[in-house]
Amino acid sequence: MGHMSEDRTKERVASTTWWPKWEQELSEYINNCERFQKENGKHGKKYGLFQHIEEPKHPWETINMDWVTGVVPGGKEN
Repeated sequence: MGHMSEDRTKERVASTTWWPKWEQELSEYINNCERFQKENGKHGKKYGLFQHIEEPKHPWETINMDWVTGVVPGGKEN
C-alpha cells in the first residue's frame, strides 16, 4: 500500500485535530519519514539537458560516478 502525499496527510490531520504550528511540525515529520522518502521522495534530477553541479567547498564533499554497462569483452589486443 502506498504512502499518502504530504497534502493529503495535512488534509486528514486538519479534519480531526489542531495544535500551534501543526503544519510546520507535520511537514518536518513527513519529510523525515523514511517510508515517505522511499515512496514519495524526489528521485534525483530530471534527465535531459546539462544539469549544473555546485562546486564543492571541501575535498570529497561531492562524489560523482559514471556507470558503464553492456561492454563486450575485448580480444587479446585489448
